Amino acid sequence: MTPAHGPDTGVSVVSAVVEFRGGPAMIPASRDVVQGFVARLAERGLDLTDAFLDAARLVATELVTNALRHAPGPCRLQLTLVDDRVEFAVSDTGDAFPTLLPRDPVRVGRHGLEIVTRLCGEVITKPHAAGKTVYARLPLA
Repeated sequence: MTPAHGPDTGVSVVSAVVEFRGGPAMIPASRDVVQGFVARLAERGLDLTDAFLDAARLVATELVTNALRHAPGPCRLQLTLVDDRVEFAVSDTGDAFPTLLPRDPVRVGRHGLEIVTRLCGEVITKPHAAGKTVYARLPLA
C-alpha cells in the first residue's frame, strides 16, 4: 500500500483488510473489524485505552458510512499500524471527493468528516481507476 501521508519510516506490524459488498450492514461490521484489529494490537503488547478503541470505531463508522451514502456498492476497509498511528483507508467506487463543511453546531447530520478530521488531524483522498480511497491516521495515544 502506498502511504497516504508521505514516506513511512516504520514497518507495518499489523494490517487488516475487509471487502464489503455494500448495504447498511457494513457499518456495524466495520466496528467489529476495528474491535478485532485493536485486540490484535493488544496481543502484540500495545497498551491501548478504551478511549482509543471508541475513537477508532467512530472513525471507521464515519468513513464507511460516507462510502455507503455517497458511493453505494462495494467498499474496502483497510487498517494498518504505521509507526504510532492506525491508518484507515476506505476505498469506494465514487469519484466525488468528500467535502469538509464549515463548522455549524446547529446543523443536523453531515458532521462525519469534521469528526474524523478532529480525531485524526487530517483526511486525505486519492483517486484511483475504480473510484477513490479516503485515508485518515488516528494516533495511538
